[in-house]
Amino acid sequence: MKPLAEMADDVLRTADGRAKTALSLNYAAQWQEARRAGQPVEIGHAAPPLHPARPASPELLSPRDVPKRKPGSPQGRIALLHAVAHIELNAVDLHWDIIARFTDTPMPMGYYDDWVQAAMEESKHFNLMCDCLEELDSHYGALPAHAGMWRAAEDTVDDLMGRLAVVPMVLEARGLDVTPGMIEIFRKAGARSAAEALEVIYSEEVHHVSYGSKWFHFLCGRHDLDPKIVFHELVRKYFKGGLKPPFNEEKRAEAGLPPDFYWPLAEGAA
Repeated sequence: MKPLAEMADDVLRTADGRAKTALSLNYAAQWQEARRAGQPVEIGHAAPPLHPARPASPELLSPRDVPKRKPGSPQGRIALLHAVAHIELNAVDLHWDIIARFTDTPMPMGYYDDWVQAAMEESKHFNLMCDCLEELDSHYGALPAHAGMWRAAEDTVDDLMGRLAVVPMVLEARGLDVTPGMIEIFRKAGARSAAEALEVIYSEEVHHVSYGSKWFHFLCGRHDLDPKIVFHELVRKYFKGGLKPPFNEEKRAEAGLPPDFYWPLAEGAA
C-alpha cells in the first residue's frame, strides 16, 4: 500500500469528479482495512498541487457572477443540488489536502484516521448529489459554479491551525446552519431522493466539524494556547467578513463548537 500522503496527492491530481471520488473511496478503504487489521502503515510525504485538478466543466465564476438560485422552481432545485455537489467535490480535496500538505507537523495516527473518514464521506456525498442531478436529467458540470471555494485552502497553505479553524470550524459549520432549510425545500417539493441524500450529508457533516474542533484544540494544548482567543484571531485573519447567523447552536455544540467561539465573529458583532 502506498504511503497515505502519496494517496492523497493522487486524489488531488485526478480531475474528473466521479474518478476522483472513486479513487478517494478506494484509498480510504485500503487505509481503513490496514488500520483495522493492525498492519503497519506509512504517512510519508508529498508535494501536493496548490490547486487540485478539476474537470473542464463546470465553468468557475466569481461569486458575484454565479446566477442566483430560486429553489421554488424545478430548475432552481437543480441549481441548488449542483451547488451542493460542487461544495462536496471541493470538500473531498480539502480533506485529502489537509493530509498531504501538513506532514511536517507531527500528529497522532487518529488525526489521519479522522480525515480519511471525512474524505470517504465527502466522496459519498458528491456521488449522492450527482445521482440526484442525473435523476432530474442534469449532471455535475451543467451549470456554472463558485470559483472561490478553494480560497480558504490557498490562504492557509502553510498554517495548519488556520486551516482547521477556517475549513471545518467555519465553512463546514455553516453547512450545519443551512442544510435543514434545504432538506425542507426538497421535502415540500416531493423530491424524496434529494431530501434523503441531504439528510445523510447533514448527519455526517457534524463529524467533520468535530474533527476540526478536536485537532484544533489538540494543537492549542500542545502549544499552551487559549483555543477561543486563537480561533478568533485566525478566523479574523483568514475569513473575509463576519459569520452569518442564524446558527444551528444544537448541532454546533454536538460538534464541539460552543457559542462563545462563533457569536463574537457574527456579522454586526462589536
